[in-house]
Amino acid sequence: MGDQGGDNHSEVTDFVLVGIRVRPEFHSLLFLLFLIVYWMVLLGNLSMIGIIVTDPRLNTPMYFFLGNLSIIDLSYSTVIVPKAMVNILSQKKTISFAGCVAQLFLYALFMVTEAFVLAAMAYDRFIAICNPLLYTVRMSRSLCIQLVAGSYLCGWVSSILQISVTFSMSFCASRVIDHFYCDSNPIEKISCSNVFMNKMVSLSLAILIILPTIVVIVVSYMYIVSTVLKIRSSEGRKKAFSTCSSHLGVVSLLYGTVSFVYLTPPNNPELRKVASVCYILFTPMLNPLIYSLRNKDVKDAMRKVVWKKKVLL
Repeated sequence: MGDQGGDNHSEVTDFVLVGIRVRPEFHSLLFLLFLIVYWMVLLGNLSMIGIIVTDPRLNTPMYFFLGNLSIIDLSYSTVIVPKAMVNILSQKKTISFAGCVAQLFLYALFMVTEAFVLAAMAYDRFIAICNPLLYTVRMSRSLCIQLVAGSYLCGWVSSILQISVTFSMSFCASRVIDHFYCDSNPIEKISCSNVFMNKMVSLSLAILIILPTIVVIVVSYMYIVSTVLKIRSSEGRKKAFSTCSSHLGVVSLLYGTVSFVYLTPPNNPELRKVASVCYILFTPMLNPLIYSLRNKDVKDAMRKVVWKKKVLL
């Protein structure tokens, strides 16, 4: 156990994750909720990845990005949810110092990567609708790979910076984190160091991540809307908008839940935890549903898989 009276972060060997505060009789129900939703996250995203990989009709830039989005959603849920489920039923509710560092690093990595991948998907839709004749030239396989690799690189750099400033602090005040996973804000609250530099780094990273991704998405859709409105037939306009509706739904869901998490008043930690559950569990559960229900190609690919299973049976 870490020494609570120590004045150096290296003396802390583990942290206690308080988790979501519910009455003891509701622990089993909370565990069941996490289990069911996490199972749906696994099923939905693994199914989406499998369909994209196996169906040659989905070998396009849009589905390449969508497959990576499913991998990211699956990954950041897996980084947090299994440990949270164990702690719901456990009396100790501890996480090692190294485990906490790894959890925050991976959570930040996938969260930032997702923001940049969604921006790349907006650019893809912009090229597809505004420059359809040049689509295959501009959205080459190599460019798609570079965009995804660049997204992961941005996530990796921001995560390194985040954990460097977070875990350079001293934790002599407490080792009890009032959350169900290791996040920078509740960790800062148990530090006895000056957190001004941490706040500045977090703010700078938020600006550098959110501003360019939002600008790319907004500008892309401004051009898309302008182009679509010039289409004379209502059927043509409907078809063009339908290719963007799923992406807009996912973007709205992501930024809506993340805003809810980080704009929740700090004096209401329980509400912030509920908001985090929405982002970590329900967003990755809903993303595959949004794309499968509103996308004809994905629905056709799913029907093909179901039909093959029926034939085999």
